[in-house]
Amino acid sequence: MKIVIVGAGEVGFHIANRLAYENKEVVVIDRNPEALKRVSESIDVQVVQGSGGSPVALNEAGIKEAEILLAVTDSDETNLVACLVADTLSHNTKKLARIRDADYDPYHETFKDGPPHIDTIINPEIEVVKTIDRLMSVPGAIDVGEFADGKVKFVGVRLDEKSPLADIQLIDIPKQIGPDHRLLIAAVLRNEKMIIPRGDDRLHSGDVVYFISEEKDLASTLKLFNKPDMTIKNVLIVGGGRVGARLAALLEKRSIHTKIIEKSGERCKELADHLNSVVVLCGEGSDQQLLTEENIRNMDLVVTLTNDEETNILTSLLARRLGAKKVITKISKFSYFPLMLAIGMEQVVNTRLSAINSILQHVRRGKVISAISLKDEQAEVIEAVALETSEIVEKPLRKISFPKGALVAAILRKDHVIIPSGETVILPGDRIVIFARREAVARIEKILSVKLEYF
Repeated sequence: MKIVIVGAGEVGFHIANRLAYENKEVVVIDRNPEALKRVSESIDVQVVQGSGGSPVALNEAGIKEAEILLAVTDSDETNLVACLVADTLSHNTKKLARIRDADYDPYHETFKDGPPHIDTIINPEIEVVKTIDRLMSVPGAIDVGEFADGKVKFVGVRLDEKSPLADIQLIDIPKQIGPDHRLLIAAVLRNEKMIIPRGDDRLHSGDVVYFISEEKDLASTLKLFNKPDMTIKNVLIVGGGRVGARLAALLEKRSIHTKIIEKSGERCKELADHLNSVVVLCGEGSDQQLLTEENIRNMDLVVTLTNDEETNILTSLLARRLGAKKVITKISKFSYFPLMLAIGMEQVVNTRLSAINSILQHVRRGKVISAISLKDEQAEVIEAVALETSEIVEKPLRKISFPKGALVAAILRKDHVIIPSGETVILPGDRIVIFARREAVARIEKILSVKLEYF
């Protein structure tokens, strides 16, 4: 598979790195020679210096042989032009574009149906609001993924020393939770390393445990991890930019009492004009007096969404110290993720990572419905459809040769969710959720494309 990426920024760099690791042929186009130098020195890919909207640059990159074009620069207009020119040069190349400006929202379908015929438009701001929404729905979760139309949850939580699961072997978990409760632990993040535990492994306090649960069983499962249920009624948003405004509008529709702090007086007026029940406060989110006056200790959730990640981090720490029950922090730099865990700020969102997760599902071969990348891209969770041509159907999972570091985590059969065992049989038409460590993804993708898809 050949993929042309327009844009060597954070999203372009990380997508190129991910795809090159999987031995895909990748070409990166960018005007900035320094950005291209970083790419070429770090990743085994071809680089082309020039505009992504230039037919010369696109031809040099081999657009006519490319299966996919990813336009992921920081400029919506550049991404649109790149797709338009690529559509002219190579109409059959699948096009994905990152478009952030809300002004373009009403025209997404127009861009798909007519020139530039963009197959998938990704708005990272919409995706990060969806991520925040998922984190809000699961108390204490570090990562939350939804599969099978929300019927299956893939959740990562830090194991509390008070949890009944602390320091017991996985093989003994069924005895601990009872025969009527099925719990599949897919992975454990321990000392920043992702591992797939075996039956004789023990869970330790401090581990981040990733598990699969049916939505109807989620509350009782979270209690096993000492994560009590919590209803979000009062939310404070710090930062009234595009992400903050989108989140406030979502919460307003759900009748959640919401306040938003924004330092720009002009932006405050715009927010007040567009939001009806949301309380708009003009000031600094890191102002301790302001936070105290607004009863931050009564806030169920504080979300810091300014464009300055240092401000977001400091404000989150301050909010937690002042008594906020839950804090979600937006950061931009991938290198900050380990720091956030070290200082105890575990609920973190990143617009670029949200965009990457959206892009992954569209570059995967096979009948892939969704894909989620986990901590530092160490693993991926893929939802796909099993077709009758597959070798993995009609026989027990224990007899299927999956690559090391991969497992089937859940199966959706019609409206029934199955948490599988070794004796479970996949049937044609089943939707399957597969957890795979990074090194196993390429092999899983091959299975999905060769075994699960008609030719």
